[in-house]
Amino acid sequence: MQVPEINYWAVILATLSTLVVGTVWYSPKVFGTRWAALAKVDMDRPGASALWPIITTVIVSFISAWVLAGSTSIAWHFYGGGYLLAALGTAVILWAGFTAARFITHDAFEGRPTSLTVMNIGHEVVTFVVMALIIGLWPPAGTV
Repeated sequence: MQVPEINYWAVILATLSTLVVGTVWYSPKVFGTRWAALAKVDMDRPGASALWPIITTVIVSFISAWVLAGSTSIAWHFYGGGYLLAALGTAVILWAGFTAARFITHDAFEGRPTSLTVMNIGHEVVTFVVMALIIGLWPPAGTV
């Protein structure tokens, strides 16, 4: 079994980018106030209560960036072309097929507002595109 080439520095940077995207996206001046109202999240809770969600985000974001990097490498080898294009295409396909599809399904069954679903999947597509830009612009050594 052959393991796809992965630039782990790009994966780490892509992981950290998810925190930046989330901080901006869910800030009160962007979508934070609206998101909190729709999701029924108390924005005035103590900051310490966010510790475990942030740790979880870092772990899950690393896994997502790692899978995106590996999938990009496989796609690039299979289809050829530019590495950045392979990363962006792979990110959008993975987002649509897994992230957006699962959010839509779960939110429909849980009766969440459509606007909350759209806001959350919008955040996810921006997150995946930013990760893809980092991974695509910093391919593994020797691949491009």
